[in-house]
Amino acid sequence: MTDKVTQKNGSAAQKEAALLPAVDVIEDANGITLFADLPGVAKDKLNLQLEADSLTIEGEVSLDLPQGMESSHAEVRLPRYRRTFTLSKELDSDKATAEFKNGVLKLRIPKAEHAQPRKIEVRYA
Repeated sequence: MTDKVTQKNGSAAQKEAALLPAVDVIEDANGITLFADLPGVAKDKLNLQLEADSLTIEGEVSLDLPQGMESSHAEVRLPRYRRTFTLSKELDSDKATAEFKNGVLKLRIPKAEHAQPRKIEVRYA
């Protein structure tokens, strides 16, 4: 993980048992892009919450079995995902954007304007 995003390990995040989604965080000069794998989560069962310097990703797994069938083996026993991160003050969470496609969440959080690289024009005297 980059120094812009760190995982929180608090009792609030552990109140209810949940799977930790696999996450990749990529940083560039203008911000971070976070990819989270959330297989089995429908878009309407996905919840993203950005508060101050905290990001929480939650998703409820909905694996529907055909009527009259039972699962004889289940490796995924927890029906939800949850992961919480602390965000750097350099990020502008008000400008975050998210896409969800094929079970993968893509969240883009740009750097705040004061943390963006900027070019300084040099004038000739």
